[in-house]
Amino acid sequence: MHDNREITEGRIDRFVRDILLPALYIETIPLSIGVWDDLDEPLPFAHATGQDYRPIQVPHTWGKAWSTSWFHVTGQVPQEWLRGDGAATRVELVIDLGFTHDRPGFQVEGLAFRPDGSTVKSINPRSSYVPVPQSGDGLVDLFIEGAANPNIAGDWTWKATPLGEKHTAGDDLLYVLQQCDAALMDLTVWELIQDVWTLQGLMKELPVGSPRRHRILGGLERLVDTVDPVDVAGTAQDGRDVLAPVLASPANASSHSVVAIGHAHIDSAWLWPIRETIRKCARTFSSVIALMDADPEFRFACSSAQQLKWMKDGYPEIFARIKEKVANGQFVPVGGMWVEPDMNLPGAEAMARQFVAGKRFFLEEFGVDTREAWIPDTFGYSGATPQIIKASGTEWFLTQKISWNQTNTFPHHTFLWEGIDGTRVLTHFPPADTYVGEVSGADLARAERTFHDHRDGSVSLLPFGFGDGGGGPTREMMAAVRRTRSLEGSPTVEIDTPAHFFERAGAEMAEPPVWSGELYLELHRASYTTQHLTKQGNRRNEHWLREAELWAATAAVRTGADYPYDDLERIWQLVLLQQFHDILPGTSIAWVHREVEQNNRELAAELDALIADALAHFDAGDGGEYVANAAPFARDGVPALAAAPRAPHGGSATVAQTAEGHVLDNGLVRVMVDDRGLIVSLVDLATGREAIAPGAAGNLLQLHRDLPNQWDAWDVDDHYFRVVSDETGVDEITAIEGPDAASLTITRSFGTSHVSQVLTLRAGDATLWIDNDIDWHERRKMLKLAFPLDVHADRVAAETQFGHVQRPTHSNTSWDAARFELCAHRWVHVAEPGFGVAIANESSYGYDAQRTTRADGGTTTTARVSLLRGPTFPDPVADEGRHTIGLAVRVGADVRAAIRDGYRRNLAERAAPGPIEPLVRVDHPAVLVAAVKLAEDRSGDVVVRLYESEGGRASATATFDFDVESIAPTDLLEREIDVPAGFVRNGRSVSLALRPFQLVTLRVRRAQS
Repeated sequence: MHDNREITEGRIDRFVRDILLPALYIETIPLSIGVWDDLDEPLPFAHATGQDYRPIQVPHTWGKAWSTSWFHVTGQVPQEWLRGDGAATRVELVIDLGFTHDRPGFQVEGLAFRPDGSTVKSINPRSSYVPVPQSGDGLVDLFIEGAANPNIAGDWTWKATPLGEKHTAGDDLLYVLQQCDAALMDLTVWELIQDVWTLQGLMKELPVGSPRRHRILGGLERLVDTVDPVDVAGTAQDGRDVLAPVLASPANASSHSVVAIGHAHIDSAWLWPIRETIRKCARTFSSVIALMDADPEFRFACSSAQQLKWMKDGYPEIFARIKEKVANGQFVPVGGMWVEPDMNLPGAEAMARQFVAGKRFFLEEFGVDTREAWIPDTFGYSGATPQIIKASGTEWFLTQKISWNQTNTFPHHTFLWEGIDGTRVLTHFPPADTYVGEVSGADLARAERTFHDHRDGSVSLLPFGFGDGGGGPTREMMAAVRRTRSLEGSPTVEIDTPAHFFERAGAEMAEPPVWSGELYLELHRASYTTQHLTKQGNRRNEHWLREAELWAATAAVRTGADYPYDDLERIWQLVLLQQFHDILPGTSIAWVHREVEQNNRELAAELDALIADALAHFDAGDGGEYVANAAPFARDGVPALAAAPRAPHGGSATVAQTAEGHVLDNGLVRVMVDDRGLIVSLVDLATGREAIAPGAAGNLLQLHRDLPNQWDAWDVDDHYFRVVSDETGVDEITAIEGPDAASLTITRSFGTSHVSQVLTLRAGDATLWIDNDIDWHERRKMLKLAFPLDVHADRVAAETQFGHVQRPTHSNTSWDAARFELCAHRWVHVAEPGFGVAIANESSYGYDAQRTTRADGGTTTTARVSLLRGPTFPDPVADEGRHTIGLAVRVGADVRAAIRDGYRRNLAERAAPGPIEPLVRVDHPAVLVAAVKLAEDRSGDVVVRLYESEGGRASATATFDFDVESIAPTDLLEREIDVPAGFVRNGRSVSLALRPFQLVTLRVRRAQS
């Protein structure tokens, strides 16, 4: 037989494109349209309906970037349409707002409203219809809110664009309203199109030599022969009959199983501002509810409590319908977090609060205790995550993004993920490699082909639906689900919940493989550094929230002061929102980061006031000088979590000029700074050990060319190492010596930027403080601060949530080599047995650490902190301007010293008006208090969260300095859990036996006086 496969496939493609698709609508009639347009900011429906609408004709040019236009659509559907056979035809509106391509969510969007203000569904290029009631008088009266969102992404070439801010986006009208018609759809033709789409998709994924592929091809060819191009409506059913046997051939008994769940991954900000995300949610959820009404089988998973709260606050009608759909099992809350946050950058307590806030919302609003953490799209996952998940009462974890690895293919799809403390959580990576699936042949074939666990597992999950305002799942996707329930050559497909999927996956894999430690994404490594001000504001507010809760709880217990529940909850919710995985990483448009930075300034002012109000309750009235210490360890004689007079430190600090440069000395450490402003000697005077490698210099600013292959704000590629300049030029060095500290100020200029560094030694303090004031104006450059250390470190410790991770300094394997840029929270520790150096920071996350062998045979381990970048997409002026970046370097440091310097660099002491006794004392130096607060249920119970910080076992006693009725271990949501081994209460105290990095939450009920 001659091979005419490609010719036949081309014939089928054209027949679908030119014959079937145009035959979908039997007849269309134009509707009357009025417009109220060019609103700078969105206004609610109630306001829009009362405006004067001017009549327009199609085509109509409209929509400045980020503007809103309201369209009033009226008309009469012909009665004969409504009297037709409802099984054969359907009446609907077809609206083209001016779609410029077929990817929904990245261009113009619309939402249809009824005259009573209830929403119908969204309008986008892949779902441009609006249903019309099939009974009644046929009158059409709808309002359509059109959002002229610009296409920031363009053709994904990462070109700088002015469209990310309203004031730079220009006044050009971006869209042309092309169609607004009532239409009579031929349901048989629609069903035939779905038959063909499913079979074509499957056929193209099967091997060319597969008998099944050729039988599908034969069926499709007979379809083309059967359907009359001039009478598609009259012959469509004949075409369906031809394809019926091909569709009826069942799946193989050993076929992979796919559990499909509707989904819409809506980035809470990204290439649009937060205000637009709220509308994207309203559009998507309206479409989801409409599809649920039309198709009772359809189920949809929603992961973000914040997005649902936006509906509750701004679209109560949509929220009420969501609650109905949750109750009947179609709308499925998942995830249990406030947003889908970045999983590397948020602090320990903030990550815990993501679950606390999210799960509380789902419980209080829907009565649902979510069982799965759901974070498909974020840029790697810290090794602390499994414990935090389990501590929230959550059982499973789903993600997707690790499939984006540049270098290594992750070896599992269903596995146990083991965290830094040993906690394990059943985890799934959908092998379809998408969280915006379409239930296409490609999606399903990929799920089966790439699944790594066929030996012991048979099932995977497929989230399907358009995200980012694209309307979510469509009726076409549900049609594909039905056709692939059991279809030869395809995995079987069923609609079910993520919880049922995990139960099934866990039951069939008795001994899943184990992955231990962080899930490092070999991509998007620059997200640790981009948009420094966004990261700095987050870090500051995380620590000030700690202070506000601590001092407010202390004031409530000690003085009966009112606890600011509402203020703290509101502030936490905004901080958690701004930890979303395209905000905190610095990968959104300028509009987003401008608003976030303003929010952070306002939150800081609020938190400062809350802290001051709480401390004011302890005014001793004696005019004494007291210091409030919110750190979990004593400082300068002030106990942890308390206020007291500062103890005299003794000693002095000096600065002297020599022939070699300047010397800072305080009897604990000596620092030699040469005429280039570089540290050429850093000596621990207790041991005489030199920290700087021979012939090298620390405090070295290095400027790299930074032009990644793609994903400008997200990525730094390893080729950046190859082009670097050492910025050793000095404008001026000045020395200052005071009674308690000595410092050097070094100013430099390079390119169009200027840097002022202040190096300070304080009396009685072995830490060198480095404060950088940078006026940054470089584009496509990356600035690092290097410390080449005379330390033979085969690995470097870096803080993460509730602990730290050890990462190799070598590149033995491809996995090691791919970790060339890393994430740390407040500190890194470079050590060999008996000696270490700690580098702490107050707002930086990115770093790298490399090891080399010198000519003298010694080892230099160079640790470099990533300070600033200059990407041009999506924000063309990212990081442009003034930055202050604080660091601290301590020689002769162990991990405990590194931890303490991390707290010191981030949690400054405050003046207090009087002494304060701590509410809780912990007797083990490695067991640190992460939070002291009052309970979320507003009962007045005290909640204390603590953790083992150094990676060893610890037996500790926590003692409470108030009358106690009960002490109970709880989960993160402050619900009592089984008493763990080693938990022994003795009056106001409780003894604990902690494993390395274990997290413990205690709920303490106060005795009634």
